[in-house]
Amino acid sequence: MDARTRFSETMRFGKPDRLPYWEFIGFWPQTIERWHQEGLPQHICERMNYEGILEPVPIEEFFDYDRYECVPVNQGLVPAFDEEVFEETDEYVIRRRTDDGCIVKSVKTGMVRSVPSVMDQWLEYAVTDRESFRKFSKRLNAKTPARYLANWDEYVLKINRRDYPLAIRVGSLFGWPRNWIGIENVSMMFYDDPAFMHEIMDFIMEFIIETITPALQAIDRIDFALFWEDMAYNHGSLVSPGIVKEFMMPRYKRITSLLHKHGVDVIFVDCDGNHDELTPLWLESGINGVFPLECAAGEDPVRLRKEYGKDLLLIGGLDKRTLIRGRKEMEAEVASKVPFLVENGGWIPSLDHAVPPDVSFDDYRYYLDTLRRTVEAGV
Repeated sequence: MDARTRFSETMRFGKPDRLPYWEFIGFWPQTIERWHQEGLPQHICERMNYEGILEPVPIEEFFDYDRYECVPVNQGLVPAFDEEVFEETDEYVIRRRTDDGCIVKSVKTGMVRSVPSVMDQWLEYAVTDRESFRKFSKRLNAKTPARYLANWDEYVLKINRRDYPLAIRVGSLFGWPRNWIGIENVSMMFYDDPAFMHEIMDFIMEFIIETITPALQAIDRIDFALFWEDMAYNHGSLVSPGIVKEFMMPRYKRITSLLHKHGVDVIFVDCDGNHDELTPLWLESGINGVFPLECAAGEDPVRLRKEYGKDLLLIGGLDKRTLIRGRKEMEAEVASKVPFLVENGGWIPSLDHAVPPDVSFDDYRYYLDTLRRTVEAGV
């Protein structure tokens, strides 16, 4: 069974030969750096290749994960902001980020390829009012040729012959403005200036629709779609269900209706944290899958399968912390979830977020062996 058929059978509660093997969120750069010191060959890297390595091999290939790809539609800022460094010491650097224009303070300790081991501290946001949004939004012109590959027609011919699943990213109604404006500022703006928030979300919705429509029209049935939101924390949603219903659901429905029109009926949202109060709203909006199912926030794929039956598709939910706590705890985690989820379907195994540098190379390989033995015993 090829990877595309395997994905389709899994997502439609059919009879795959086995579940797809993915690590959907991936690996910290610091993790790969550690593993290179523990036996991972130096030519193995992340998809974002290390500079200076000749003919690198993606780590997904090394671990024999099933292949999937995303349509290369550029939904970023064009042009991106120029990198500006305002202050730098041995401990930190204050800089303007290129991807969102915000000014942040980054701790240098553990930094790999400009990715810090701790979260940045946001000092200044790119959008503060209508005038700054007007200037900012000029970088989000959906019609700029840079959104699509120069050899787009050649790409379409190749991708239509694929034997692996293909995803399309469909943006973010909350996560993008949160990054542009700041979580406290955007939270207040929903109440202080709701008209402005409607304006921003209408702009985002139209931008998403304009950027994905050419791909939906050209490619022979894209297999799944991916929203990104990150609108929950460890105890619940960052915004009220009322806010979601007023500001986001009508726009979600416009986007998911377009996807359905083009045969895309597997639509996931990437949301960290505890999203229990959001899940029914996403389902009502046409979004029928969630990941990465963070265990530390109380998300559990077994509970969600029992609660939602075949209405909700799942990726992830295996507790990454158990790989740090010892092999017996990791084995117990796999044994407590995988057989049930294999039997009931609609789930792709993956850890509940990116593999952190606390996990050793040997322990990760042991986890993979344990997971795959358990999956194949249950098929």
